[in-house]
Amino acid sequence: MIKLKAAKLFGNGLVPLSGSLAKRYNECLAMLGVKPTGLSHFSVDAMGWSPEIAEEKEENYYLNIGDANPNAIIISPAQKGKPVFMPSHSFDRDLMHAIFTAYSKQIRDITKDAAIVVHLDQHVDAFYEPFDLLKYKNITVSFSLLHKLEEQQKEQQRLIATFEKGNNFIDRELHNKLLKSAKEFGDLRFRKLDLENLSLEVSSFYTRAFGGVFLLRDFIKPIMIFENLEVFKKAIKDTDHDVMLFHKDHDELMDVLRDHIIAELDLKSAVNSPNYQRIKTHIFSEAIVDNEHPINEIFENQFLFKKYLNELDLDTRKKLMGVELYLEKLALSNQTKMEDIVDERYSKSLHKPHTSLEIEHQELIWKLLTKITPVDPLHLYWYDKEKFYEEYKKWKPGYQDWVIDTISKAISH
Repeated sequence: MIKLKAAKLFGNGLVPLSGSLAKRYNECLAMLGVKPTGLSHFSVDAMGWSPEIAEEKEENYYLNIGDANPNAIIISPAQKGKPVFMPSHSFDRDLMHAIFTAYSKQIRDITKDAAIVVHLDQHVDAFYEPFDLLKYKNITVSFSLLHKLEEQQKEQQRLIATFEKGNNFIDRELHNKLLKSAKEFGDLRFRKLDLENLSLEVSSFYTRAFGGVFLLRDFIKPIMIFENLEVFKKAIKDTDHDVMLFHKDHDELMDVLRDHIIAELDLKSAVNSPNYQRIKTHIFSEAIVDNEHPINEIFENQFLFKKYLNELDLDTRKKLMGVELYLEKLALSNQTKMEDIVDERYSKSLHKPHTSLEIEHQELIWKLLTKITPVDPLHLYWYDKEKFYEEYKKWKPGYQDWVIDTISKAISH
């Protein structure tokens, strides 16, 4: 991970916390019933998630109270616009953007000496079966202030109103109460602390609950796509819900996505895309064995590329170059069948969201396609960072370097 950090592809854009901010963060963890961190210095993303604390606790989703109750911590206005590294849902980043947009002034005021715990309430106390996800229609976002600051403000205002009545200004006990409140919480009279609940409508989305589920709701019929095979096997026994169910590895899923105008495949166009080149490079990197040259050098040098390509056995070469071979044969005969020539990883991974979809849905479908066939390292980094970091550790050093360079160039453009 050292190379990723150096390239600013891991932990970049986080907000560093220490001192009083770290203390407040621990107090927020206590509000959630989470044990405090022993770290004095750490950093957080837009949702208040810390990679250092996750590593310390050996739990990536330590802020959540079960899958049905995700939480966030706002400790600083600097979290606005920062990335969300471990989202529980595909809409979490948009949710945090909405919060910072709606309550920018209040967040600045509150975080001067307190913090905010954000609760995402799906109106489900706990999940019992995947079909509970169908209840996701409106999410209520509520807020709890550290030290119950809004109540302290009301108490302070009440004390001041009493102070200003009649001869109460000479009441020594009242003086002491006001001084104690001011010392502990500051002057709260003109602070903006009111955070009304926000409501968010949810249509199609991804959640990591039940091992990862996509719910596509805005099409001909609701579709649920499962990452976990065991959860899927249990779900298909249900006969009470009119929902199409698939595991992400089912071949017929791609047909359904095309039939429902959710995804599309155009190999003639795809073969000239950067996406195809990245996928082919990834598959090639897996096939290369006992290389004398660094893998990243092989990819950049056409002579070395051809040398190592020709050292592969015939079947492997055909799989690697299958898309080009298929298009060549198709030009000669329209009877050529794609499944006879093109490797399944290409035929699945070269799908893209249908152009008729809204941008929000396109992003969700890119995430789904990346989950189905995680062979494009750039898309893996964009749409499934947790999986990217997991796979990165398994890659050969030269391929790691090539991936870092590829992602860095894509981001800079």
